[in-house]
Amino acid sequence: MSGSTAGAPTRAEMLAALSIAIDLGLGQPAEHMLRAAILARRLAERLGLSAQQRGATYYSTLLMWIGCTADSQEYARWFGDDIAVRAASYLVDWSGLPFLRFLVDHVAEGRPLTRRAATLAGMMSDARGNLGRLLHSHCMSAALLAGRLGLPQEVQDAVACAFERYDGRGLPQALSGDRIPLEMRIAQLADTAEVHDRLGGVDAAIAMAQSRRGGQFDPVVVDAFAADAGALLDIPHGSAAWTAAIDSAPDRDAVLHGEALDETLAAIGDFVDLKCPFMLGHSRGVADLAGSAALAMGMSPADASTLRRAAYVHDIGRLGVSNLIWSKDGPLDDADWERVRMHPYLGGRVLSRVPGMDAEAALVRAHHERPDGGGYPAGSRGTTLTRADRLLAAAVAYRSATEPRPYRVALEPAEAAARLQRRAAAGQLDAEAVAAIAAAVGAVGARARTATPAGLTPREAEVLTLVAQGRTNRQIAASLSISEKTVRNHVEHTYAKIGVSNRVGASLFAIDHGFLR
Repeated sequence: MSGSTAGAPTRAEMLAALSIAIDLGLGQPAEHMLRAAILARRLAERLGLSAQQRGATYYSTLLMWIGCTADSQEYARWFGDDIAVRAASYLVDWSGLPFLRFLVDHVAEGRPLTRRAATLAGMMSDARGNLGRLLHSHCMSAALLAGRLGLPQEVQDAVACAFERYDGRGLPQALSGDRIPLEMRIAQLADTAEVHDRLGGVDAAIAMAQSRRGGQFDPVVVDAFAADAGALLDIPHGSAAWTAAIDSAPDRDAVLHGEALDETLAAIGDFVDLKCPFMLGHSRGVADLAGSAALAMGMSPADASTLRRAAYVHDIGRLGVSNLIWSKDGPLDDADWERVRMHPYLGGRVLSRVPGMDAEAALVRAHHERPDGGGYPAGSRGTTLTRADRLLAAAVAYRSATEPRPYRVALEPAEAAARLQRRAAAGQLDAEAVAAIAAAVGAVGARARTATPAGLTPREAEVLTLVAQGRTNRQIAASLSISEKTVRNHVEHTYAKIGVSNRVGASLFAIDHGFLR
């Protein structure tokens, strides 16, 4: 049996952990995508695919919904609870009257009747166009993120087609038949069949596949599945599913060391931050602050590295909380807070699956704990919190204060530092950690962008930053006191100069080039 060497996770293990985080955002139980990837690999073997194609099929399935963070804000705008609507969508064929009923039932779900009616009218005025724009962002983002994780071109091409249909009635490109990569045609069936098997058994999975044969799914793939579905779906659950999935990975022995591990964790952090545009660059910013402060406090390079790595992925549990909550512009109610308080625990659970990441998982679980015991999720206090725990909490608090939120504007650095001092005086943050973060802010700031890349003008750089933060053209126009037409022109010129085609591409460019403090 293959796996990581002591103290160093494999690439397959890190990507498997990411798939569990994606499960959170899909409203599915952990191991859903792991089990789907095993099924897809088996189907690829039945279809006689080459070893390279089988490997690409495995990762195309495991991470086929990696673009889900990029469209979570839009899903929440149209449907309310982005996680709930994704979970429900597995039970309906995205075509014809059943899909129309699905849209009517779920648009603005949980909101006042007048709001639902207005949102539904807006959606139905151009349902295909509205969904097409939403899914285009998802698909382009999925391909970009797959590339940042070092996945091969075949996987990048496949995940960009997650919403296409064999009959050509999918979105955003209306591809049909063999124009959809075979890896994705297999992945689509495996993903949906795993859900129906889990909910209704093998016969339910076969019935679902055959009902969508020639529509959503490739008939050849459906027939290969139906011919021996019982054996293909004989996949373990729980920790055994993890082991089986790792053993199915094409690169299961590729260990991640040093910089390669850092780059993978940073890319995962970027993926998480895209869920809420106002969080863009948050994870990298926290990692820079925490890592610099740790060394300044005299922590060993090894401990500082562990802290930095935990900081890259400290918010991975946010994927399990709906954007309907994260984007509220007013106070959260008790039910909202119950979900919010769970996200450090969820993040710790995701990372705890990865051998060699126990220390990072513990830090992730504790990043919202407080010395006075008023933090979450465990309410830990005093000496139960390590020096690294306290430092990560202070770094998160500072970085969060300097970022905008739906209910407040971003604080200037001096205001954020003063806020941390007040919290330290009240026992909510550790005073030594706050002092170290304050000292690190200057060092990190000195490494910020000093020149405008790609020939961008100062105005284009301003527009790029606001686009990356999820602002609409109207909001950008109001912020910069220019017309929406001028904003559109700036956006078009900026995208052309930096070589991207959507907000996510612009966002990743902004992160890489230091546009976000």
